[in-house]
Amino acid sequence: MKIALAQLNPIIGNLDFNSQQILEYAHKAQKEEARLLLTPELSLCGYPPRDLLLNHDFIAAANKSLEQLSRQIPKDLALLVGLPTININADIAGEKPLYNSVAYLEAGQIKQYFHKRLLPNYDVFDEHRYFAPGVNSNVLLLDGYKIGVTICEDLWNDECFWSKKSYQVNPLHELSQENVDLIINLSASPYCLNKHQLRKQMLQSGAKKYHLPIIYTNQVGGNDELIFDGSSMAFNQEGKCLLQAKSFQKDFKIIDFSCELEQGELENLAQSEEEEIWSALVLGVRDYAQKSGFSKVILGLSGGIDSSLVAAIAKEALGSSNVLALLMPSPYSSEHSITDAQQLVKNLGISSHIIEIESLMHQYDLALLPILKDPEFGIAQENIQSRIRGNLLMALANKFGYLLLSTGNKSEMAVGYCTLYGDMNGGLAAIADLPKTKVYKLCNWLNRQKEIIPHNILVKPPSAELKPGQLDQDSLPAYEILDEILLRMLEKRQSKEEIIAAGYDIQTVSKVMNLVFKSEFKRKQAPPCLKISERAFGSGWRMPIASSWFEY
Repeated sequence: MKIALAQLNPIIGNLDFNSQQILEYAHKAQKEEARLLLTPELSLCGYPPRDLLLNHDFIAAANKSLEQLSRQIPKDLALLVGLPTININADIAGEKPLYNSVAYLEAGQIKQYFHKRLLPNYDVFDEHRYFAPGVNSNVLLLDGYKIGVTICEDLWNDECFWSKKSYQVNPLHELSQENVDLIINLSASPYCLNKHQLRKQMLQSGAKKYHLPIIYTNQVGGNDELIFDGSSMAFNQEGKCLLQAKSFQKDFKIIDFSCELEQGELENLAQSEEEEIWSALVLGVRDYAQKSGFSKVILGLSGGIDSSLVAAIAKEALGSSNVLALLMPSPYSSEHSITDAQQLVKNLGISSHIIEIESLMHQYDLALLPILKDPEFGIAQENIQSRIRGNLLMALANKFGYLLLSTGNKSEMAVGYCTLYGDMNGGLAAIADLPKTKVYKLCNWLNRQKEIIPHNILVKPPSAELKPGQLDQDSLPAYEILDEILLRMLEKRQSKEEIIAAGYDIQTVSKVMNLVFKSEFKRKQAPPCLKISERAFGSGWRMPIASSWFEY
């Protein structure tokens, strides 16, 4: 029996587009003589649909699309499609009104539904808000084979692999007791750095432990802050990887199953951490723009490393003809900032304009002088420069229908080294989950074959250039130290005492942690941030603004 894997890139809520995409792959599977086609979790509506699930019309439309799709697919092909379905026992049992389901379609009919057993409710996941858990093992009988059907999280609860149980139920164990011949998993598993390796180890462990082949099909694409890497896989009962789909792009694979899996195609994955991050961010920017209806982007180009990297990502994602860079020098901008930015524009082949902001700064000073009554230059005057630039960028974005990309990195977002309604303006924060030290590493990786980021941008000390002689390190610890403290605090969730015990200065740790929590009000007003780490400033970060718990 040939089994096809459709690694799809859905548009959330676009039922017609998603149905058509599934149908195209169904005909492709038929041509390859496949018997069964697998699609990702919630493939019909896209993942995560979030509060669209609270709209009764949306649920009805999704199920109507499923009925139409069942009549359109080739009659000799079995198809598994993910969608939300109604829990008819919800009113009686007091449960959530929906299931996260997979429908089995064949011969013009919807033959069976399978419901997700384990519902994640951590980090970016909030499935208990919408779904009731399935209660029965999911077994598909097809051509004499018993196939265990699991949905994403259903495979993420093996106590031998994790050294703990996060749920009372282990669907993989229960299916092994049903003597199934094969496990399939339909997933929408978001990307973060090194996630593919973790998934691979987990699936290998499960296949070996239960002596069962496992086929894993994952969604690909960017949906708001989340990036899905695809990287679908298949393992034999000894845990050997026999099939590997592409990462960060749509793919279609065929694998043969007759009591055990036969060797399939193995795609080459990213060769370095930098290549992986680059591919993720390019996909995230491209899909956020295109799925939101934008064909062109604009950004402020300062001659610094952060905006240079965002410009390079935008060019790769949308093409050089669809990127506009705006240079907005002030009296405090160094000459090399302008020339470095112009060299980057030339290297990337993107368009640019220059608008001097000195006269605008002067007008602000005149307007505020009667109230401020203090000509001394300070933080208010520094931030006005950033807000002038933000206004100019938004004016062009509004006029021409461009998506504005903000250019702040994670280090700055964490400690508030950014200006509300200024450099934080934008529709998408492209690198706001990338620490400053990784920004440098990624730019050096980009230059491995030819110079893309001008050399001077890589070697000059970082500066906001909002006053004479200003450097980032005047206000912040060295980025090598800052980023390590932030990593320990945000992702490893270490306490102040644990970080100090690791060898970091008590005053520095206290300062950094205090800045992080006092900057929460800024982050709540920031644009969506593409998530590439285990803990990003997005839906998985839910800190209060008005709180005095954290006083360092």
